[in-house]
Amino acid sequence: MTASSPLSPLSLPPGIRSRFVPGVNGLTMHVLEAGFEGAGRPLVLLLHGFPELAWSWRKVMLPLADAGYHVIAPDQRGYGRTTGWDPDYDGRLDPFRMLNLVRDALGLVAAFGRRSVAAVVGHDFGSPVAAWCALIRPDVFRSVVMMSAPFAGPPELPFDTLAASAGSGADQGPGAGQQPDIHAELASLDRPRKHYQWYYSTREANQEMWRCPQGMHDFLRAYYHCKSADWPDNRPFPLASWTAAELAKLPTYYVMDIDKGMAETVAAEMPTAMDVAANRWLPDDELRVYSAEYERTGFQGGLQWYRCGTDERFAAELQIFSGRRIDVPAGFIAGSSDWGIHQKPGALEAMQARVCTRMLACHLVDGAGHWVQQEQAGEVSRLLIDFLVQARAAG
Repeated sequence: MTASSPLSPLSLPPGIRSRFVPGVNGLTMHVLEAGFEGAGRPLVLLLHGFPELAWSWRKVMLPLADAGYHVIAPDQRGYGRTTGWDPDYDGRLDPFRMLNLVRDALGLVAAFGRRSVAAVVGHDFGSPVAAWCALIRPDVFRSVVMMSAPFAGPPELPFDTLAASAGSGADQGPGAGQQPDIHAELASLDRPRKHYQWYYSTREANQEMWRCPQGMHDFLRAYYHCKSADWPDNRPFPLASWTAAELAKLPTYYVMDIDKGMAETVAAEMPTAMDVAANRWLPDDELRVYSAEYERTGFQGGLQWYRCGTDERFAAELQIFSGRRIDVPAGFIAGSSDWGIHQKPGALEAMQARVCTRMLACHLVDGAGHWVQQEQAGEVSRLLIDFLVQARAAG
């Protein structure tokens, strides 16, 4: 699994370099870097999601560097050429929990000799990591941009339960007031379904994707295609509630048929050879960077994040921050064809109205699905630079 060398300069745009940063919370982090030539530039930290890499930011790093920023994008814990993490399903899970991912980001900033960053920007699963960075350490992460995955805030502690339980009587037995089991509801639909995050938490998910019949490259091609604006069925709309009937309206790459894995699910949407040849935002030579890395590492490192997200122990510890808000300047960017903005009903609205007290901008970019910074790199670069100017002015 180990890759001890940086990415080849031949695969990187001129002006971006690949390097290793040792001693980051037990990791040797592989980082892509731009704008490193001048001292004293404000730092921007870019955090990728799943199944992505630092490479996912290649198209926005140089515009940010040209605007005067020092830009770093790591392969996060469990990904790519970063080492020091356990790839075993039965290994320790707690290093992949959210609070330790925030510690990874803090450690990387400190390794570069910085006390703060101008902005932390996260996409997909990197979005909640960026949000938690800004919520927990606003002194370090001076502004935040979340991309594709809205942040609905910390899990709430049960509130005013004493008053609610007064005089309730003996009929309040174990389990009274508990939320319905959404997984049982999905499984009991006429077309039985399962949620992809819980599928990603299963033992078999890694092998089913890593050793899939179509091969790694074609699997990732289909996965990236069906979550992009290129797939014509990506016409998202808000869901009314967190119920099985509503969640079943999501595409099958989010709410899957119960008897299928992800590789089989997306294989049905494999683009034609003509479509692949016409793709300009992720041509085959660029996709090969992803497929070569994941062929080497598998997916378990990234899947550990999902396991932590579905583990009640790690959700409970985040209740320490119940009621806390993001008080630094905040922004949100997603593709207008991205179902991800609606997969958790009410999250987008909560982020704008309640969770972020200084929400400067919320943009849905036309011509982009889930991979917004790759599908529409020019527009995303412009929006990020505009946000950084606004955030600096806001203080």
